[in-house]
Amino acid sequence: MSRRAGSVVVLGGAGFLGRRICAALNGSGHRVTAVTRGPARPVHGARTVVLDVLTGPMDELASVVGAADAVINAAGDTWEGTTAAMTASHVPLVERLIEAMAPAPGTPRLVQLGSVHEYGRAPFGTVIGEDHPTVPTTAYGRTKLAGARMILDATAQGRIDGCVLRLANVCGPGAPRRSFLGGLAERLRDTAPTGAPLSLQVAAEGRDFVDVDDVASAVVRSLTAPVSGRVVNIGGGSAIGMRELARLLITAAGFPSELVEEECFLSAGGSTRLDIRLAGELLGWTPGTALSDSVRRQWETYAQG
Repeated sequence: MSRRAGSVVVLGGAGFLGRRICAALNGSGHRVTAVTRGPARPVHGARTVVLDVLTGPMDELASVVGAADAVINAAGDTWEGTTAAMTASHVPLVERLIEAMAPAPGTPRLVQLGSVHEYGRAPFGTVIGEDHPTVPTTAYGRTKLAGARMILDATAQGRIDGCVLRLANVCGPGAPRRSFLGGLAERLRDTAPTGAPLSLQVAAEGRDFVDVDDVASAVVRSLTAPVSGRVVNIGGGSAIGMRELARLLITAAGFPSELVEEECFLSAGGSTRLDIRLAGELLGWTPGTALSDSVRRQWETYAQG
């Protein structure tokens, strides 16, 4: 399918992913609307609409998304939220979104930002392709998978034109403080002036990470790519040990390595490494940001306040 999306609505447009996606869309010549649940800092390159997609009036939601050529769902709860909050954000929200978009003329495209956690645990060394079994082990993974399946089912029924970009762990400027790197950055900032050692617990397994601007680039490409009804992995394509990842941030922060006391543990999440070949074939996309640069930019943004 070939299309041009001139007007794009980004749900969760004021969030970590949403802001960078809005900027990338604007830079590509799209007219962008950022939908946010409450007052937020202005979103660069977008007009802002305050609307709670989960509880707001359905006619208002239909008016916003029905006039768009494409909708990006970057909304949702974090993996640290409660099961009830994650279920509400990832299942009924998607159901309302599909209901609002289905009557729209021209069948606008819905791009769902999914998660590597939808796959669940994989044996060590596994490269996870889109055909890998989805057996999520967390409430976050299960609820994200439920939303993704709803979109794929609605697409198969001809109600919408949807696809799912299944993201690896995302890092880069603006990453939330509740993430591993965000939490570590906060501790580095608070510990450095004291001269005290930093006690650090890191998972022994590796993780796949991708820069937020590379994610935004993939989203822009997904608007015109032949991905209707498809799941496409978006990641770095390799797994980095969490100890090595932490060291990248520690180095970027200029924190003395001799003051770091490390302890490794086996996590419930296991190792993750996404097969991203399909993204190259269908989107013409590959990650372009070195992880060291992404982590450095994340620290610089954090250190600036």
